Amino acid sequence: MRHVVVISTGGTIASRWQGDGYAAEAAGQEVLAAGAVPEGVDVSVVDLFTVNSSRLTTAHQLRLLHAVHEALADPGVDGVVVTHGTDTLEESAFFLDLFHDDHRPVVLTGAQKPLDAEDGDAAGNLYDALLTAASGRDIGAVIVFGGQVYAARGTVKKHTVDAHAFGDPDGLPLGRLEFGRVSWGRRRPRPAALPMPAPGVTGPRVDILTHHSDADAVLLNAALAAGARGLVVAGTGAGNANPEIADAVRRAVADGVLVLISTRVPAGAVAPLYTGGGAVDLVAAGARLAGSLRPAQARIAVLAALLATPGGEDPGQTLEAVLRATPQALRASELYLVDGVGH
Repeated sequence: MRHVVVISTGGTIASRWQGDGYAAEAAGQEVLAAGAVPEGVDVSVVDLFTVNSSRLTTAHQLRLLHAVHEALADPGVDGVVVTHGTDTLEESAFFLDLFHDDHRPVVLTGAQKPLDAEDGDAAGNLYDALLTAASGRDIGAVIVFGGQVYAARGTVKKHTVDAHAFGDPDGLPLGRLEFGRVSWGRRRPRPAALPMPAPGVTGPRVDILTHHSDADAVLLNAALAAGARGLVVAGTGAGNANPEIADAVRRAVADGVLVLISTRVPAGAVAPLYTGGGAVDLVAAGARLAGSLRPAQARIAVLAALLATPGGEDPGQTLEAVLRATPQALRASELYLVDGVGH
């Protein structure tokens, strides 16, 4: 028998109709009872919290991180499954993966339809997650959804309500679930895990700001005034903003704030190609480029770097180590043109 711990956190997979909308309310045992458990797998359940994942906070994610590590402290446990809402599942999965230093897998799953839906996807996703947790090794934290296994890093929610909700816009799944087994594709190298945050630590404020036409530094300055220790700028195109934003970034970095540049574009890496407030100027101002991390996971990278370096160490170096494990941004010299179009 393989022993898997299921940590229940709420989400649609634990939701029922409340009269005017759905909300998470079911306990982990109720979620587990909605479907079958793979043969040869023994399950124990931990009810950690029950919330819609749009309400998730860093405090929730730190509780989840420590709960996973407590479960894996038992050598009789072969893997962990986390049932989670899909809204912020990509954030929690990447957060867990950055601190994961164990050959046993942590598998996050959820559902797009509520627990009591006749045509729901909860039972199938949970079955696949249990199978992956019982058999996978050296894969870190992964997302299992719609019959696919995805690495946490780079995977995002790509559709609001479709059953095949997740994907990596710049990569392929790690594996596929078919006929009661996992078929694995190419394995990805695992970066070194970050040091675990101490129990009871309070997460620092890290904000995301989206660039757009007419954007100015008002919201960026407001985030700094609110105490942000990290910022993610979701730039246009390959990670661009304007001179006013670049100047505000320069001042923030001078004050010790970590600034990471991502993009609001669904696929592709950020690249230092343009001046006039573009990524070239943002890098010159002291910001770092997020590679192919989308804004929500870029924020988790900054948050984790700050949590992993609470003392006198430089969190910027920790962030650089996290970013080195992602596909990197193109250098301007690597850009080539086909029919006058950059690729």
